[in-house]
Amino acid sequence: MQAPHQLSNNTSLININDNAKKIIFIICVAFCLTHFASPAIALLLGLAIAQIIGHPYLHLNHKATHLLLQVSVVGLGFGMNVRSALLAGKEGVLFTIASITATLIFGYFMGRWLNIEKKTSFLISSGTAICGGSAIAAISPVIKAEEKQISVALGCVFVLNSIALFIFPAIGHYLKLSQTQFGLWCAIAIHDTSSVVGAASKYGAHALEVATTVKLARALWIIPVTFMATFLFKNQSKKVSIPYFIGLFILAMIANTYIPAVSIVGPYLITIAKAGLTLTLFLIGAGLSRGVLASVGFKPLLQGVVLWIAISATALYAVVHLG
Repeated sequence: MQAPHQLSNNTSLININDNAKKIIFIICVAFCLTHFASPAIALLLGLAIAQIIGHPYLHLNHKATHLLLQVSVVGLGFGMNVRSALLAGKEGVLFTIASITATLIFGYFMGRWLNIEKKTSFLISSGTAICGGSAIAAISPVIKAEEKQISVALGCVFVLNSIALFIFPAIGHYLKLSQTQFGLWCAIAIHDTSSVVGAASKYGAHALEVATTVKLARALWIIPVTFMATFLFKNQSKKVSIPYFIGLFILAMIANTYIPAVSIVGPYLITIAKAGLTLTLFLIGAGLSRGVLASVGFKPLLQGVVLWIAISATALYAVVHLG
């Protein structure tokens, strides 16, 4: 859920003064908050900013995307019903358990086969299995990962997230997936919550509800996987970062379901939340500088791509034939 760490200088294609960079950046931010900006457009715009002029507030990007994503996800809860969310979560729980376990095991053997540094490989596998940047951010201090290892894993995950945001809706429409099928597929096969929400929101309201609920339930697996990492990497520290905002998301759903007054303001809160998620994707794209992209390297990227294709294809088969 978080933006890649700042691995190298914010190189750009065009050299302009800092004030001009800031003005252009602020204009782009304002555009992303309008109804003209879709999640895909915002991500592309952010990527263009990163490559062409560079991110003028790169040092703030990590915290901004982290906070904005959490607040926006909680806002989405005001548009969801507890009963339908429980049904969606029940449908996705078996897929979640099976896919997380299989991805971690497959990722371990791939990392050994490609001779990738153990901590980098585990971070990529965990980010693919659970929920992208947030899983990497939670697990990295537990295994005492270095800045380079974290940046490589985050860069790999966010590059694939960017691709998923564009190709998943197209594949879903081509295969005529139902709203429920597409929501489940997104939640299982796309790493990060921001891209899951972005892709599902393009597909439909029910797809968004299913995808968000299943993805946040999936994010809770950060806790057992983090404890497992403590054992595997022999770290005596038991400190685990728990995603508390998921509890606020659940409270928002309960309020929307059982408090009539909340359902009146719900549509406005959802509009604000969706704008916040669009802006989050812009900031994530703006954080993917050429330095971050170049740092990933071939072998870690190959591991990430193969894991992603494997989980995407398996999950797609499951939701179409076993659902």
